[in-house]
Amino acid sequence: MSIVAWIVLGLIAGGLAKLLLPGRDPGGLIVTTLIGIAGSFVGGWISSRFLHRPVATHFFDLATWASAIGGALVLLIAYRLLFGNSRR
Repeated sequence: MSIVAWIVLGLIAGGLAKLLLPGRDPGGLIVTTLIGIAGSFVGGWISSRFLHRPVATHFFDLATWASAIGGALVLLIAYRLLFGNSRR
């Protein structure tokens, strides 16, 4: 996949992660989107490194989407733990 495809995948993964973890984030929509993009890269790395499941080269692979959304969730949770959760 190209870098543009990873960015698009990250945007969508960030949106889905935000839907799975509702609430106001300390950084707002832009930071959540950037976390989604970074999460897609982190999820792909975790998938290939620790799960021995390399990320597919085509955009519509279920494992690729799962790793991107999982990575975005991990980074979103870490971001909320570090910078505060405004659900209080």
